Amino acid sequence: MKLKYSLITRRTFLNTLLFGWVAAFFSGTFYALMKFAFPTLGKEPDFVVFDKKDFTNLPKNSIKRFPWGGTVGLYFTKADGSILALKGVCTHMECNVDYKPAEKRFYCACHQGWFDENGKNISGPPPKPLETFVVTREGEKLIIAKKGVKVELPKA
Repeated sequence: MKLKYSLITRRTFLNTLLFGWVAAFFSGTFYALMKFAFPTLGKEPDFVVFDKKDFTNLPKNSIKRFPWGGTVGLYFTKADGSILALKGVCTHMECNVDYKPAEKRFYCACHQGWFDENGKNISGPPPKPLETFVVTREGEKLIIAKKGVKVELPKA
């Protein structure tokens, strides 16, 4: 069915298309410049503090997720009872990593990257092991910190 009168002219359509593309281009450029100018926004913390009772009595060979800045951390209880805290983000393209208890390995589903139970890269494209954290207990507090960071909690 052909309409006698169009609701929009060809010129209006093309101008809208052109200026929409220009607006998208400049907004992307502005975003990239802002990320370059202010790289520290959304930066990771040096340490996090949790209540110790939230992380006790975890079954062996299991993980508990915890917030680590804008990403996820993994509190891992190994099969032998030892604990390990890891950053739950793949070192290849920063996809989230999941633990496979049956295989005792960490898996990144984005590009089929595998890490052993200590976080060491063993297969796939990840170039480095997972980042590990230092876990300390002070009274009823559980402190998970980056390696080399000295944590001093205020005395109450």
